[in-house]
Amino acid sequence: MLSKLINLFFFILICLNVSGQKAPETFTNPILSGFYPDPSICRVGDTYYMVNSSFEWFPGLPIHKSKDLVNWELIGYGLSRTSQIDYPDGLDNSHGIFAPTIRYHNGKFYIICTMVGTKGNFIITTNDPSKPWSDPIWIKDAPGIDPSLFWDDNGTCYYTGAGLIDGTKNDWPGKNGIWMQEINPNTGVLIGEKKQLTYGHASNARWAEGPHLYKINNEYLLLIGEGGTGEYHSVTVFNSKNIWGPYIPNHANPVMTHRHLGDTYSIGQTGHADLIQTQNGDWWSVMLAKRKVNGYTTLARETFLAKVEMTTQESGITPIFNPGIGLLQFEQKRPDLPWSPIIKSTIKEDFNNELELHWNFLRTPNTNWHTVKNGFLELKLHPETLEELKNPSFIATRAKHHNYKAAIKINLKSKKENENAGLAIYRRNGNSFQLLKQKDYLVLIKVFQKNNIGTITPQEIARIPYKNDAVIFKVKVEGIKAQFSYGNSLNSLEPIGEPQDYSILSDEVAQKFNGVFIGMYATSLGKESKQIAKFDWFLYDKI
Repeated sequence: MLSKLINLFFFILICLNVSGQKAPETFTNPILSGFYPDPSICRVGDTYYMVNSSFEWFPGLPIHKSKDLVNWELIGYGLSRTSQIDYPDGLDNSHGIFAPTIRYHNGKFYIICTMVGTKGNFIITTNDPSKPWSDPIWIKDAPGIDPSLFWDDNGTCYYTGAGLIDGTKNDWPGKNGIWMQEINPNTGVLIGEKKQLTYGHASNARWAEGPHLYKINNEYLLLIGEGGTGEYHSVTVFNSKNIWGPYIPNHANPVMTHRHLGDTYSIGQTGHADLIQTQNGDWWSVMLAKRKVNGYTTLARETFLAKVEMTTQESGITPIFNPGIGLLQFEQKRPDLPWSPIIKSTIKEDFNNELELHWNFLRTPNTNWHTVKNGFLELKLHPETLEELKNPSFIATRAKHHNYKAAIKINLKSKKENENAGLAIYRRNGNSFQLLKQKDYLVLIKVFQKNNIGTITPQEIARIPYKNDAVIFKVKVEGIKAQFSYGNSLNSLEPIGEPQDYSILSDEVAQKFNGVFIGMYATSLGKESKQIAKFDWFLYDKI
C-alpha cells in the first residue's frame, strides 16, 4: 500500500509543475535559447538526449536530456577533457566542432562529428552520456562534414556525410552532395565502396548537408538540409525502397522552410533538422532557426521543436511539419509526454564550489590559469587577448535572452598599465565589449569588425579614474542597446559611456556560425604577469 502511495505521489509531481499548478497545455520555442545550433536527438526508453555543435568553444558538444522534449537539462559534454581533442591556437572563428549526430545502439551512445580546421571526422562513445565520453576514433578517408550514423535491421551500420565524392564538377554555385558508405562504428573503419546519393532536391540545389537516414514502414527516408544556414535554409527529404537507393526527391520538398517568407515572419533561416519518435509513437523534429530583434540576430542559431505527422503520399513516406501550419511556432500544443520541468533560476555564481557545467572557454585551456578558491574565481592575467585566435583567460556563459542583465564583482590590484580584468561580452575576436579595471582607471572598450573585414583595433569608449581594488561591473541589454555601469553596490551604480550598439555582436554584422558569450576576462596585454584577478560573484538574469 505504501509503495502505491509513493508512486501516486511522484505521478502527481510529474503532472504538476514546481509551482503546484497544472502542467501547461502548450510549450514555447525555442526549446534551447541562445547559441545552440545543429541539434541532433535520440531516445532511450522515456528519456531524450540532444547534442549541438559548439565550434571553437570548449568543452565541446553540449549534451542535454529531457523527459518531455520541452524542458532540457545540461548534463555534460562529449568533449570535456583537453586530452580528447585539441582546439589549437590559430583555430579560426566558427571553426572546430561542426554539426554532430547522436545515436543509441545496443546499449551504447555514439556521437559522430567533424573537427573542422584540424583532423576531420570522428566518433566518440559512452554507456552514460552524463559521464565522460571516449577519446575520438578518427575516421580515415571520410571527406566533408556533417556525418551521421544509421543501423539497418540486420545490424549493418552506414555512414552518411556531406561532400562530393564522385568527381563531379561544381557546375553551379554551392553544389554539394550527400554520400554513404558502410562503417564499423566501433573502429571507425569504412567498408566497401562510397556512393553519392544526391546533390539536393533540385538541379541547382545549394549546400546539401546535414544528412540523417531513417527506416519508416520498411522505407528509407533520407532527410537533409539545403540552401546554406541563411535565408534560404530548408529541410528536404528523399525516398528509397533500397538502402543504396536510388533516393528520389520527394514532391513535397522542401518539407520545412521559411525561405519564401523573407523578413515577414519573426522566425527565420529554419533547417538542419533531426527526427524523433516518442515512446507513444508520435513524431517530432528538432531544428535550428533564428529570431531577430530590431532587425538583428543577436542570439545566433537556436534549437526549435516542431510536431511532425508521417504520411504516405505519391512519393512515399512524407513528413508534414506542424500540420495545418507548416511553419515553426513560438507557442503550440506540447508533446503528449509527462511534464517534467527543470528549475531554471537566475544564474548566481558565488564560486564556493567547482565551476558549473554552463561555463565555457575559448579553444583548449592547455595551461591551468583559473582556480576556484576561498569563494573566489581566480584568473591569472595571461598575455593572450580576446582579439587573438588563442586561449585567453576568459570564462564565459551563453547569452540566452534578447533582454538581460549581468554583473560581476572583481578585485584586482593593478600595478601596471597593461594589467586588465573585468566583464566581457564576446562574439568573435573582432567583435566584443570589454568593461575593464586597469591601474587607477576603469575603461569601456569596443572591438568592432564588420563582415570579418579590416584591422581589429580595440576602441576606447569611456575612461573613468578609479583607485579602489574592488568594483562591481554591470551590463543591461535591451534589444540592440547595451548600457554598462560600475560602482561599489548593485543598488548604486553609475553609467559608464553612452548606451552601446549591441548589434555589432549580431549575425548580420559579425557573421559566421558561433554565438554571444558573456563572462570574466583577465589579460596582461602581451606581457608576462604574475597578477591574479579575483571574482567574487557573477549574476545573469533576463529582464
